[in-house]
Amino acid sequence: MAILSILKYPDARLGTKAKPVTEFNDELKQLVADMAETMYKAPGVGLAATQVDRHIRLVVIDVTEEKNDLKVLINPEIISSSEEKKTWEEGCLSLPGIYDKVDRPSEVVVKAVDLEGKEFTLACDGLLAVCVQHEIDHLEGHVFIDHLSRLKQDRICKKIKKMRLAEKKNQEG
Repeated sequence: MAILSILKYPDARLGTKAKPVTEFNDELKQLVADMAETMYKAPGVGLAATQVDRHIRLVVIDVTEEKNDLKVLINPEIISSSEEKKTWEEGCLSLPGIYDKVDRPSEVVVKAVDLEGKEFTLACDGLLAVCVQHEIDHLEGHVFIDHLSRLKQDRICKKIKKMRLAEKKNQEG
């Protein structure tokens, strides 16, 4: 297994729309293992292949405290969502240190394929529903701040520039 490099916003590759997975092989299984290890180490609760510069429709998620319930969603697609919305504070491994509130459907049902190529559905609520929607957004080339107002997006971009400048100064001095 290996720790993969996570793309940081505003890297243009985060805007790439992922292509469906068509081959279920050892390379895919290795990528899943590496993505899971990367997500757990980060630490995070979800990671889309797009975030590690692999533009295929693959997501790993584990919202448990114990980190013992890894979900692998290949070619995920939301097939239904509740009309009821819920506001959650979201963060993202591609936007470290940035958090904001996003309104999303409180429940979703996702159809996906497992590592063996078998289709399944998963009913999601709570943090799992948020995470599934957040990660599928990545596969579509979107990050969570795309759901925010232009003003908030501008503020976040300025904050990111300041944070990166401070990091650079710390590394130099």
